[in-house]
Amino acid sequence: MPGGRLTQQERQQIALGLADGLAYAQIARRLERPTSTVTREVMRNGGPTAYRADLAHRATEHRAHRRRQAAPRGAHAPQQADGRDAEAVREYEETLTTVFMQSGTPKMMSRVLACLLTNDAGRLTASELAQRLQVSPASISKAVAFLESQGLVRRERDERRRERYVVDDDVWYQSMMASVRGTNSVAETARQGIGILGPDTPAAARLENVARFLEFVSESIARAANQAREVLHTKPGPAPDDAAGPGSDG
Repeated sequence: MPGGRLTQQERQQIALGLADGLAYAQIARRLERPTSTVTREVMRNGGPTAYRADLAHRATEHRAHRRRQAAPRGAHAPQQADGRDAEAVREYEETLTTVFMQSGTPKMMSRVLACLLTNDAGRLTASELAQRLQVSPASISKAVAFLESQGLVRRERDERRRERYVVDDDVWYQSMMASVRGTNSVAETARQGIGILGPDTPAAARLENVARFLEFVSESIARAANQAREVLHTKPGPAPDDAAGPGSDG
């Protein structure tokens, strides 16, 4: 399987595959590349409907030039302070961002979420996020507001009263429950239409099916989220032998 960066010819093959309606996995097999490579390439260059090979190639060359200018002379395989390969971490953040974008999260919101998740502390200030992502504070504010509305980020104050944005285990639970509330709202609205459209009409029957489906899904998600939270957040108790205490076997 070839490695390294995509060539201009490979990008042209990607564009042709998209025009033919092929899935990312099919295009990747043609190129003998990982599916994640093709997915990331398309998503970071306009998406499947706007991807152009020539523009994507120029954009990649521009990004590579900027990184070379930013890197210290003689640097090779840069290492972070914690010993991680900085280039590998950057590539992983891009992959994670792409996955979030595929799930429907806008690009900047996906970048902020990926940045928070790959930070060991799981919490950063707006200025730290802006510096890491090289974007304006206004972009960070807009992204965080969206993520907060989805229950994916919460705010806290540090010892200097600075606002920090946090992702942790409870955030994912809250996000699932926010999704449940949204799904229930759609189901309730669908049920309201049944009486308005008439219970014996095809449209009302369709709305009834929508409501039943969404109610079942939301109940299942809520039950699973609560069970997962209970299991994952419960500390294991002492082993039976330990619970008996010393000298209890006499």
